[in-house]
Amino acid sequence: MTTPDTSNHTPMMRQYLALKKEAGPHLLFYRMGDFYEMFYSDAERAARLLNLTLTKRGVSNGAPIPMAGVPFHAMEGYLARLVALGESVAICEQIGDPAASKGPVERKIVRIVTPGTLTDDALLPAKADRQIAALWTARINRAERGGIAWMNLANGDFCVTECAPEMLDSELHRIAPAELLCAESKRTRLDGQVAISTMPDWHFEADNARRVLQAHFAVDSLSSFDLDDVPAAVCAAGALLHYVSQTQAQSLSHIQSIRVERPGTYVVLDPVTRKNLELSQPLGSDDGPSLFSILDHCRTPMGSRLLRRWLHHPLRDNQPAQARLNVIEALLAGQGNNGLDATAGLDTLQDTLERYPDIERIATRIALRSVRPRELASLRDALALLPALRQHIGTAFDNTPELNGFLQRLDLPGELAGLLQNAIDAEPALMVRDGGVIAAGYDAELDELRRLASDSGEFLLELEARERERTGIANLRVEYNRVHGFFIEVTRGQADKVPADYRRRQTLKNAERYITPELKTWEDKVLSAKDRSLSREKWLFEQVLDQLAPFAAQLSSCASALAEIDALAALAEHARSNDWVAPQLTDAPEIIIEAGRHPVVERSIERFTPNDCELETAQRMLLITGPNMGGKSTYMRQIALIALLARVGSFVPARSARVGRIDRIFTRIGAADDLAGGRSTFMMEMTEAAAILAASTPHSLVLMDEIGRGTSTYDGLALAWAIAHRLLTHNQSLTLFATHYFEMTRLAAEADGAANVHLAAADSASGIVFLHEVRPGPASRSYGIQVAQRAGIPPAVIRHASRELSRLEALGAPTPQLDLFAEAAASGPAPADIDYADDDAGGTVQDERLQALVHSLDELDPDQMSPREALEALYRLRAEHL
Repeated sequence: MTTPDTSNHTPMMRQYLALKKEAGPHLLFYRMGDFYEMFYSDAERAARLLNLTLTKRGVSNGAPIPMAGVPFHAMEGYLARLVALGESVAICEQIGDPAASKGPVERKIVRIVTPGTLTDDALLPAKADRQIAALWTARINRAERGGIAWMNLANGDFCVTECAPEMLDSELHRIAPAELLCAESKRTRLDGQVAISTMPDWHFEADNARRVLQAHFAVDSLSSFDLDDVPAAVCAAGALLHYVSQTQAQSLSHIQSIRVERPGTYVVLDPVTRKNLELSQPLGSDDGPSLFSILDHCRTPMGSRLLRRWLHHPLRDNQPAQARLNVIEALLAGQGNNGLDATAGLDTLQDTLERYPDIERIATRIALRSVRPRELASLRDALALLPALRQHIGTAFDNTPELNGFLQRLDLPGELAGLLQNAIDAEPALMVRDGGVIAAGYDAELDELRRLASDSGEFLLELEARERERTGIANLRVEYNRVHGFFIEVTRGQADKVPADYRRRQTLKNAERYITPELKTWEDKVLSAKDRSLSREKWLFEQVLDQLAPFAAQLSSCASALAEIDALAALAEHARSNDWVAPQLTDAPEIIIEAGRHPVVERSIERFTPNDCELETAQRMLLITGPNMGGKSTYMRQIALIALLARVGSFVPARSARVGRIDRIFTRIGAADDLAGGRSTFMMEMTEAAAILAASTPHSLVLMDEIGRGTSTYDGLALAWAIAHRLLTHNQSLTLFATHYFEMTRLAAEADGAANVHLAAADSASGIVFLHEVRPGPASRSYGIQVAQRAGIPPAVIRHASRELSRLEALGAPTPQLDLFAEAAASGPAPADIDYADDDAGGTVQDERLQALVHSLDELDPDQMSPREALEALYRLRAEHL
């Protein structure tokens, strides 16, 4: 908001407008007593977004001031709603003393809350990360490069990567930021619930970005972070660090390193694949099962978040994935030499983990000095559990290098636990301002102030007894009320006995109230004791945070170890409960599965039919046929999910599995359109197919489901044949290719590396029965009409369709489709000579009936025929050729 002249505004509104200018486009929560108020356009916007009452507050500069507000104690709920809508909010607090202020109380913006910079527990989802990313593209050595930096402010992770421009979309969907920061001249758009923020371009300039990073990490060179070969990413990182630091009241001391993710670390999953495989978001509804939801047996929020990250970041290298498998095997095997079986050892481990709070986020809030007293109390209780947890891991499970590494990270200094034990009350108040946070005995001065503030009864009884004896007034009373404080009350009839040192405080109808120098001194001491104790307690709490700050990095490392143990224990529990096995990881491009099952579907039905799969160098493609609803998509997805789980380092749902190194997983499944983008279902299908053909390699897994069905029969068949042939001979990818074009099954006989399989079905008295069993060879029929019958299509329509199917099968081939963009028929080949088959397949579609019909049509000259002659010719053609 720009306000050139504020001279006609009230002092308070001048202060508000100055702060609003500082807040920029963010909504400004302006603290006024027990409310956060918003004015002018902010009030109108907030009232619309939060359904608040829009009112007015007086007049400033000659016009009514629109106003809306929220109670300060309910602020977090409103913030959560605003952040969910992609809004950012600047929090303005009163920092001056109202009693000492002349004019408006001094205020300042203490922090800015944006969708990607949340740290408050109430605003963050417990089982998902909220990250902020920055994007910058630049020409490096005459090649365009995309740099991405992203930060998880809630746990201190700071990463960068660099890739080709065409990979930016996949990388951003992998990172899944809640907020994306761009340069003003390069504003971009990302699908999904992502807030877009911008900064001036100069923040992304290389020299400025390096200065920001070097100043934060206190280094003269970034070489120690291995950033020399990612200049575009460094530009993004510098701008991101500057932006995030502007939103926080404290320095980002918990951001202690920056990590480079090199291409080739993870299996690449594009946005379509993540969606189709339902890794963490079901396709149908938000409350349906996903791979993450069925695996999430984690007992801590940080374990759940880590498991979610693992599922979206499968590993290409075998070593880290095998390390996770080793831990799962150790957790399932146990030792057996301590009187515990493996089941008891794993159950005890998970029961212990359930008692741990979210240490990862608590450590961050300690560094940002926003941690709350009860979080410190929960941290104190958790640290007391660590020795028992370490002992259990060391005795109940096999001694593996991975578990030994966890034990080392779980070993925290004793002074940390001692500090929390001594300083924090057993059951502290929610906020420091409420008091009762610092434990009794930690500070003698605080203890004395508390005693004065809470225990004045004994002194008052003693004073009352002395004054009765001194004055001879038997009914003299020493009392207290909120308005007048402490006083001595004497009835009117005894007023003449009052000593000279009594000073009148209040006159009532039947009594007089007095104060003495001794009582006044006591009153000042007692009434100020509570304020002084709260002030002392706040100061002591800040001192405790100062002492905790050096331990933040060790706490983060401990939290990371607990999260890994929790995630691996959850995978072990699921493997134990669902009869999953350890996969064998190899370097060759192969996926060989015996009796594999779909990890999500098997939990939704009573009996799941397991199936095998063999994809390797000699057999790189399976052509899958069978009826609709027969299970083709389920089979393909289960192969992809088993491969993904193996690369994550998890056990898999199969009797045995061997999974080689995979660089990418592609899926082309289902029908969807992009009406806003002007792309039809078929265009979307071809766009996805083009991306697969351009990027898949011999180490890629490709799932193709019903490619080519969005256009005419011959067009679709020709495209499906050409795409499959290209994948098989050129890309040489491991491919599952499901189709209803039975002509496609000839590819297995005409090209090396392809094999036919089908999903079995059978007719019965009650209709079609889906066997869900994958068998060698092509399917014998499609069963489309039987499936339609089961779907409830009227019997008359089913009978009509059956007759039409018989007629078409007798005809031998569908009517050829004309190409709208072809040259005129006179300059091209005769229709009977057109070759509709794939170039690589050989042969032409010849049909005697069709040729005869074409010949009869050639003999007709419509321009020389009367309407009656044309009608007779039509009836004759129908009688002769149909």
